[in-house]
Amino acid sequence: MQKILVIDDEEDVHYSFQRILESEGYEIHSATSARTALKKIQVTPPDLILLDVRLPDTNGLELLKIIKGNCPEVLVIVMTAYGTSQSIIEAMQRGAYDFIVKPFDIPRMKQIIQEALEARRRISQTAVVPGTPHSPENAEEPIVGKSEAMRQIFKMIGNVAPRDVNVLITGESGTGKELVARSFHAYSLRASKTFMPLNCSAIPETLLEGELFGYERGAFTGAVRQKEGKVELCDGGTLFLDEIGDMQLSIQSKILRFLQDGEFKRLGGNRTLHSDVRILAATNKDLLHCIREGTFREDLYYRLNVVNIHIPPLRERKEDIPLLLEHFMKKFKREMGLSLSGMAPEAIKKLTDYGWPGNVRELENCLKRAMVLSRRSLLLEADFSGLLQTDVSPHEKGDLDRILGELLDKAVNILTAGQGQQNPGDLLERIERNLIDKSLTATGKNQVQAARLLGISRTTLRSKIKRYGLN
Repeated sequence: MQKILVIDDEEDVHYSFQRILESEGYEIHSATSARTALKKIQVTPPDLILLDVRLPDTNGLELLKIIKGNCPEVLVIVMTAYGTSQSIIEAMQRGAYDFIVKPFDIPRMKQIIQEALEARRRISQTAVVPGTPHSPENAEEPIVGKSEAMRQIFKMIGNVAPRDVNVLITGESGTGKELVARSFHAYSLRASKTFMPLNCSAIPETLLEGELFGYERGAFTGAVRQKEGKVELCDGGTLFLDEIGDMQLSIQSKILRFLQDGEFKRLGGNRTLHSDVRILAATNKDLLHCIREGTFREDLYYRLNVVNIHIPPLRERKEDIPLLLEHFMKKFKREMGLSLSGMAPEAIKKLTDYGWPGNVRELENCLKRAMVLSRRSLLLEADFSGLLQTDVSPHEKGDLDRILGELLDKAVNILTAGQGQQNPGDLLERIERNLIDKSLTATGKNQVQAARLLGISRTTLRSKIKRYGLN
């Protein structure tokens, strides 16, 4: 019979686990403190431990560290009612098998326990377990979220950050890809070294290679001195390549070579240099589609995509919105010296119901503006009127496809009916030209923002601007 040790200071929790799990054929043991738990583990190590984070005599994560140091083969599931990103990441880093949040979903909890015990059966008694990885004392700003999707991301960071592999982070603009990348660095063995972000879409193709690999004096007009690139400056640390999907093929080949052997040459130079850099990349594009279109190298994709982290859009994890609002409100009150007391329930509901096309970045900026402009101590629903991109009800958010469909139907009907002197062959170009023109107008001629709105690279946009004479 497999033994499960429950370590929790609440008697009700022990009663519940005994009632639920003994009927499944498990042998349940209980401990209400770390001291009692360690004595029981020393006498007879269990097959599985269910460990609460908050104990009367120590922190559960500290106890986890001790347990894994003494009995590395024992699997531990950490449980708590307070699942922050930091606690989840640290639990996984210290060797936890999984992390579950109270109140429990009983079927899911049984499934996790069953999977853990099955894994325990497969563990060799002579297996070597790596030591506790680095855990930063002062991590970057925490990632905020309590949705299941975000908890899975926290677990992935805890598991993968200490292992020196490349990571590809995907998700829409504004979801927090750079924040996730910074967490990977902060919890890695490179945390004491440099973290350097580089936005591939914000730098013209002609300058990007020099930014990445540096250049020698005289390499081009204006290169009056030698310059070290990001790859060289980041030696020993982490280089974050944001919007990697916008990188040109000519630069992709050089990045691929660097990933293969860590070697590179400065622009205009002949000397081969070496740098030890971990690459984290992010994109809001479908890179597999880009591969099919011939704009992204397949071999580079697989080099970058050793581990993939997908961050879902905010509209798909609405339970995170109240927590994000609370987090940003505290942050802005501290930064700007504001004395707001909070937010009215109807305002929270309004923001939770909104679709947030700009994701967390849009929510953060919207709240900041409302806090600065408000003259009340409590933020009301009215404080957000006019601040959202579209102030519509949820059922109206799907109207875009309907409106576009109606307009295209009219255009096609006009052509097929032979009305006017329009040439059917130029319909696609006329639609594309108008879309680009409207997007540039809506973004104040900002080509980066217009390209993102249209879902194309800035280089492609510039080519089409030139083609259609939209300078």
